[in-house]
Amino acid sequence: MKTYEMLYVLDAAVSDEAKESFVAKFETIVTQNGGKVVSTDKWGVKKLAYPINYKSDGYYVLMTFEAESAVVKELDRVAGLTAEVLRRMITKK
Repeated sequence: MKTYEMLYVLDAAVSDEAKESFVAKFETIVTQNGGKVVSTDKWGVKKLAYPINYKSDGYYVLMTFEAESAVVKELDRVAGLTAEVLRRMITKK
């Protein structure tokens, strides 16, 4: 298994409970597919460098995990379908 980092930006207008559920959702995808979440850093609300969908603030989360490449594809697919995720980036550490 390789180590990956997923940085994603959620819509800042979403409630705190919803933000926590999205964080738990992405962690669950990793663990259910045989991976291991190493750490999850919630950076909080920050100003975006440029507006995305007419929004100027986003809630940043950095998740470090160990998994196979199939898990990375599934995470990218689910994050792309989630409307509250403004941007996401998964890199190999």
